[in-house]
Amino acid sequence: MTVTPPTVAAEEPRRAYRRFRSIKGRETWAGLGMIAPAGILLVLFLIVPVILAFTLSFTNARLISPNPPRFVGFDNFIRAFTADPVFVQSVGNTAVFALVVVPVQAGLGLLLAVLVNRRMRGVTAFRVIFFIPVVTSIVVVSILWKFMYQKDGLINSMIDALTFGAWSGVDWLNDPKTALGAIIVLSIWQAVGFHMIIWLSGLQTIPEELYEAAKMDGASPWRQFTNVTWPGLRPTMVFVLVTITIAALGLFVQVDVMTQGGPVNSTSTIVFHAVRKGYEQQEIGYAAAISLIFFVAVLAIALIQRRLTREKD
Repeated sequence: MTVTPPTVAAEEPRRAYRRFRSIKGRETWAGLGMIAPAGILLVLFLIVPVILAFTLSFTNARLISPNPPRFVGFDNFIRAFTADPVFVQSVGNTAVFALVVVPVQAGLGLLLAVLVNRRMRGVTAFRVIFFIPVVTSIVVVSILWKFMYQKDGLINSMIDALTFGAWSGVDWLNDPKTALGAIIVLSIWQAVGFHMIIWLSGLQTIPEELYEAAKMDGASPWRQFTNVTWPGLRPTMVFVLVTITIAALGLFVQVDVMTQGGPVNSTSTIVFHAVRKGYEQQEIGYAAAISLIFFVAVLAIALIQRRLTREKD
């Protein structure tokens, strides 16, 4: 029988521990190497711009100017609410857009999801048709709808045909009364398919046994929806409302392509106004202040929305 010397027995755990540390060290460095590209991009294109925007918002920096930026404190924020009527109008336009788009788009998406969730022939084709506008470039969609909204465009031609010439139509994008509404219709049509898919995924997580039990109890289709479907969709509802709200508040592309904020600033939004101030008028410090106001507003709305829709104990 071989007896291991005490010194050798004591050294063995130390060697095992060193091997473990070596392996863990190699795994740690390998993990850091894998996340390094994403981490660098995150710092360069998210963290640095946020810090830079926060810093510039308190200065009078211009995009191209021989004079160095000067610290002006809260002057940019005061100017936005007291001396810039276009900003105030942009806030109102953005609020109107969000108040209309959020409930209509969410409700229409849910209705389409319920319809395409049925077992019937051709339902996959309907899902694809409803989803096609989502995967189409919003720039391309905006250009097409801009042609359709012209005074002699497709929409007015259809209205003229349906009313047998009794209603001649309007110049949708050049009338302050209809321009924002025209963009709202386009935006709902383009994005409703995405939220239909989100609602559909939520519907398919609800157990079929619950519907069978409701039918056995004599529940009507409406009672099945209110007592089974809607409670089961609560987490999905929170996600849909938050994503639609953030997207609606960030409206930019449709305005930039179709109206350039006009006519008479009737379609100008917060994001469009910030971009116009920063790049067209080169007031980069003031544009950064508008962006900071927008960020705080979106964050506050999202938190309030999340609190109102949270699960009750």
